[in-house]
Amino acid sequence: MTQNQVGATPCRFNSGQRHLLILLCLITLLVAGCQLTMKKETNKALDLNNLDRSVSPGADFYHYAVGSWLKKNPIPAEYSSWGSFNILAEENLHRLKEIMGKAERVRGKGYGVRGHVTQLVGDFYATGMDESKIEREGIAPLKVDLDWIAGISDKKELVETIARLHRGAAAPLFHFFVAADFKNSDINIAQLYQGGLNMPDRDYYLKSDKDTLRVRDAYIIYMAKIFRLLGRDKAEAEKSAQTILKIETELARVSKDRVALRDPRKNYYPMNRARLAKLSPRFDWILYFTTLGLKTPGDLNVSQPEFFKGISRLIDKFSLPEWKTYLEFCLVNGNAGYLSSDFVNESFYFYGKTLNGARKIMPRWKRVVGAVSGNLDQAVGQLYADEYFPPKAKHRAVEMVENIRAAFRARIKKLDWMGGRTKKQALNKLAAMTLKIGYPEKWKDYSKLALKRDSYAGNALRVSKFEFKRDLAKIGKRVDRTEWHMSPQTVNASYDPTKNDMTFPAGILQPPFFNAAADDAVNYGGIGSVIAHEMTHGFDDEGGKFDAKGNLRDWWTKDDAVRFKRKARGLVDQFHGYVPFLKMPLNGELTLGENIADLGGVAISFSAFQKLHEGKKIDDLTPEQRFFLSYAQVWGINVRSERAKLLIKVDPHSPPRYRVNGPLSNFPEFYAAFGVSLGEAMFKPENRRVVIW
Repeated sequence: MTQNQVGATPCRFNSGQRHLLILLCLITLLVAGCQLTMKKETNKALDLNNLDRSVSPGADFYHYAVGSWLKKNPIPAEYSSWGSFNILAEENLHRLKEIMGKAERVRGKGYGVRGHVTQLVGDFYATGMDESKIEREGIAPLKVDLDWIAGISDKKELVETIARLHRGAAAPLFHFFVAADFKNSDINIAQLYQGGLNMPDRDYYLKSDKDTLRVRDAYIIYMAKIFRLLGRDKAEAEKSAQTILKIETELARVSKDRVALRDPRKNYYPMNRARLAKLSPRFDWILYFTTLGLKTPGDLNVSQPEFFKGISRLIDKFSLPEWKTYLEFCLVNGNAGYLSSDFVNESFYFYGKTLNGARKIMPRWKRVVGAVSGNLDQAVGQLYADEYFPPKAKHRAVEMVENIRAAFRARIKKLDWMGGRTKKQALNKLAAMTLKIGYPEKWKDYSKLALKRDSYAGNALRVSKFEFKRDLAKIGKRVDRTEWHMSPQTVNASYDPTKNDMTFPAGILQPPFFNAAADDAVNYGGIGSVIAHEMTHGFDDEGGKFDAKGNLRDWWTKDDAVRFKRKARGLVDQFHGYVPFLKMPLNGELTLGENIADLGGVAISFSAFQKLHEGKKIDDLTPEQRFFLSYAQVWGINVRSERAKLLIKVDPHSPPRYRVNGPLSNFPEFYAAFGVSLGEAMFKPENRRVVIW
């Protein structure tokens, strides 16, 4: 739902990739804060002080709704963006710090059934906060793996080492993970997915515009600095950086772009090990799987066959010393945030400052809290849910979901562009869509995970290897549809097409998204639109390819599919027309799924809200006006230019301003609420307004 990733990643990660993802999120997005005065604002049902009344709602509704807030709330120095999600997660971060501090002090005692997870959280947090020990260790926690890389003597050992790193330490070359089979969603299978890039997108290697060159030059400098820290002299460090750039550029050339990755049908190529070996003969797949611990992997999904065909060629194109240099960097880069301050600072300077625009690194305690929460997601989640998510909050959220489902059902029945046969399938899928609210009913079993108060990086590696083994054991087994892939403390929400389920963690079920004391207009404009957004993902251009059971299956009639694509094309064209920066238009194809969900989210939630409100004004605003203002104020976010440009390239979400103005400009009820008329910038002729769900 949110703009919160900087790399091209599949829906599941191998354990080594989890390190880099967690660290990138910490560097660029982890929301903790320094402006606690803003906390009061999040508790107001609707803050009219946020409005900029010098702007007409019909000219630019986003700036009308949040313009004063944007002016009064500059981005804190350690952040690349600052808005509602950040403020809420700020509160959570302080709560988590308190929970982890308590866990550190009690050392697993006094928490009853939570004793083991308390010990895990406390020990991990303690090692992360032991700065002097981390500084003394330097690169030592990675020495075993670095020595293994240094000892590679042939291509066989190269493949073996890649597999060793994939077991938890790093994610070089490609991604290996376990997830549901797209066409048999009850069964988990192994998945291979393109990867191996340490910049956020393949275009950073292939394009030559001014901003891309700025980032690429900074990346070369960053890599050279990492090798200087590893003991190379200046000339060798610079040569090593160029070697990695050459390898990753070749990987980029054989990688699909982000738009191509959005179509599940074009990223589903199940095959057995023999077919894989024929596709990619120069990579020893038998040795790779054996080293992973998989003697018989069974059928697996090779998501991008051309990429793995390309890997086979690249294995011979580069020498062993070049591959060793690449693996060394992948290992250190993926774990830099757990190492001594020289590695941490260099990593921040590139990923945090150059790519995302943050002005300074966040304090250690915030980085450590985020890392512990990211690694021990459900261990921390248990302690968080115990203290901060009462059962009554869950009941209210479930009630809202069912009201919104009923509104969506009614809207589907009334669609004039969809025939009866497809409507029946759509209604069946909507009815079958399951709900995860607050926290899991069944927690992840951490009984086989042992952590110590000896090494921060060591504990991170132990968790990653534990998660890898846990995932590996799922291959060929039935999918656990009750399993959560999002922690309770997360300020976000999600839809999983292979399970046909929605997840709304406890972290997002708080003001400004959800406020038990607020009127329905505010809650349906806020969390209601979020709920309906996720629900709509089941029927967007990606999720709509999966059926009620989560299988990749075409359940649309040919005519209805054509009509849907025609309507979606209107949304593509609309967002193509937005140009936030000179020569940087939005990519309407990349953002299509999220734009469909935003459009459906506000329309469906508004329909549910209309059945509830009494029509009374509050603060001289009609219920309809309050609904739309609440929707817009959720997306009040200041974003640094560096990060905004990055997100335009890589993020499937549109920027905040267009997540508000884009959908609402298609919505007649918005026009009526604020008297938007011909000649105003928000106005679109009726024949150009896009209505899908």
